[in-house]
Amino acid sequence: MFRRLLPLSIATFAVGTDGFVIAGILIPVARSLHVSIAAAGQLITAFAITYAVAAPVMGALTTSLDRKKVLVGALLVFAAGNAVTAVSPTYALVFAGRVLTAVGAGVITSTASSVAAATVTEAQRGRALSIVMGGLTAATALGVPLGTWIGGTSWRATLWLVVVLSLVAAAGVVAFLPALKLPAAGLRQRLAMLADRRVLGILAVTLVTLSGANTMSAYLAPAVAPVTGGNSGTLTVVFWISGLAAVASTALAGRLTDARGPVPVLLGGLSGLTVILALGPLLITSLPLTMLWVAAWGLVGWLTVVPQQHRLVALAPEAAPVLLGLNASALYLGIALGGVIGGTALHWADASRLGYVAGALVAVSLLIALATTRRGAVRERDLVLSER
Repeated sequence: MFRRLLPLSIATFAVGTDGFVIAGILIPVARSLHVSIAAAGQLITAFAITYAVAAPVMGALTTSLDRKKVLVGALLVFAAGNAVTAVSPTYALVFAGRVLTAVGAGVITSTASSVAAATVTEAQRGRALSIVMGGLTAATALGVPLGTWIGGTSWRATLWLVVVLSLVAAAGVVAFLPALKLPAAGLRQRLAMLADRRVLGILAVTLVTLSGANTMSAYLAPAVAPVTGGNSGTLTVVFWISGLAAVASTALAGRLTDARGPVPVLLGGLSGLTVILALGPLLITSLPLTMLWVAAWGLVGWLTVVPQQHRLVALAPEAAPVLLGLNASALYLGIALGGVIGGTALHWADASRLGYVAGALVAVSLLIALATTRRGAVRERDLVLSER
């Protein structure tokens, strides 16, 4: 059963490599396009905002179509956007390329997650979601370090790597994913879900958590520059360590969510992430401490994604595609806000000190989670147990 999900993991691997690698090549991108690091960071913001808008809109437009065809089409648009970015000589054209890329990406992740949730039993749902999301975290362990290393020579070559990954993913979906249609829902129905306070509470946690995490991660390369010496090989190792830890975190999150339920895993992940981000400015003082810090960050930072998806699916299994699409929008809107917050903070603080801001935001997310799960945790647990 889980083997069917591997093409979906490959698809999210392509999206993850593209979405996260910009942080690793931010400095060469800024130099090449003759803009500031903060301006280059807004390429991440543009991608994220477009993704957040495109996910529900494109989801509504393609809701009645076979998911296999939708995924292949989205991957081809995604590949085209990266190709445009790779050949563009100016910041404006690169910006436009990132927008096109995000339109394709906005369909891929939410569709892959909803297909995974629909093809397994409730008892297997956490592991199924972790396999699909494992593509994103595997990208941080393999795609991003490789792209960062290549980006040390040519950041445009990094984007061509993403184009190749996209086409490989599309071929995998064609070859291995069976045809599948899920319950249809128009844009009005999708937006109506936002009237449910339980849904809003879960989406708020996703939004604020990703805002906090990306305040730091979008500018990780300049933050650790003092200890890496600007060496692309050393920076690659830093991203590699973080990525391996993230892969382990996602796999652990799936198993823990199936065994313990989503709420304890979520609260534990948010608590750990708050502390670790806040410790960043104190630990980015030497290369060994920095590597230890990014490993700890990766290990707890991805404990929150799978529980959030699980909570939404348990809330309304019949509306899983809609809810997971909204969660993806909240996730990338959070990434966009984090890029803006981090870029703004760079005007008055060194990049290595962004951990204080990031930790404070995740602490707010923890408070929201505590407030929204105190009343809803018992209900969510009962929903999970009744489905089992």
